[in-house]
Amino acid sequence: MAQQDTDQQRAGVLPVDDEGYVIDTEDCEEREAAYRERGTSRPITVVGNPVLHKECRDVTEFDDELRKLVDDMFASQRTAEGVGLAANQIGVDLKVFVYDCPDDEGVRHVGVVCNPKLVELPAEKRRLDDSNEGCLSVPTAYAPLARPDYAEVTGQDEWGNPIKVRGTGYFARCLQHETDHLYGYLYIDRLSKRERKEALRQMAENEPRYPVVAND
Repeated sequence: MAQQDTDQQRAGVLPVDDEGYVIDTEDCEEREAAYRERGTSRPITVVGNPVLHKECRDVTEFDDELRKLVDDMFASQRTAEGVGLAANQIGVDLKVFVYDCPDDEGVRHVGVVCNPKLVELPAEKRRLDDSNEGCLSVPTAYAPLARPDYAEVTGQDEWGNPIKVRGTGYFARCLQHETDHLYGYLYIDRLSKRERKEALRQMAENEPRYPVVAND
């Protein structure tokens, strides 16, 4: 019904701060639960699946089908106990990712970004953090990877509104990692050949804790 649709739309649009960045730290539990409970969990695609190794298509239709995808992505992310999930990780060739991720201060961030683009950082903001990184599409494998400890992403929400998201520490890593996915890059693609081989060995020797799509 029309009133219900209006309420849902209002709930999906995040407020912004004085600098125009989304405020994604409020009502996190309620918002994530609402997405997840509407969605259906799907299995995760893993390294080797072609959809993970090419740039995804831009989102051009901000419709009910897209919002159903977002709901399913939150449900899938929760099942896999992840902090971020790109659409191609559940086999969908579209530039959209969701996140439910803490920063290094333990502040929780929940949101959706369509058509993300990383903002080029000035030199004074490029402090590298070489913490371990993992990926739901490379299950059970981890490796240190240097990334800037601050990130900004521009894009749109699931209603087509322009948005800006920024984060520090672990959340900055998440924003960079998920944006990479939508342009066809896995974190292991940024490792040395030896480190990549070691990550794939870890994956081969362990069982994922969530459903995955086997590569033929």
